[in-house]
Amino acid sequence: MSKRRKDKVKMEHSLLEGLEKHLRIISSFESVKSIIPGRISRQNRGRGSKGIFLKYRTSTGFKLLYKTGTSTQEVFVVCTDSEAFERQFREVYKYEV
Repeated sequence: MSKRRKDKVKMEHSLLEGLEKHLRIISSFESVKSIIPGRISRQNRGRGSKGIFLKYRTSTGFKLLYKTGTSTQEVFVVCTDSEAFERQFREVYKYEV
């Protein structure tokens, strides 16, 4: 797949169903410079939490995980202000890591 950009989202991989809605919300955050969806892995269990979660801080922003119950996709967010991003993410999504 060729690389392409859709607003702040750099599309190198396909997206799991439902992720695009979250990427639109996150890309509206003022502190977000770029979003790079990453690899998709399949889960055999088919259970567990669903949604988008902060995983950990990186040198340029954050790694997020989007979980559907049967699959997980990595999402990397490049931020100009990591604290502002984390604060806004937690406010919008209202749950802890």
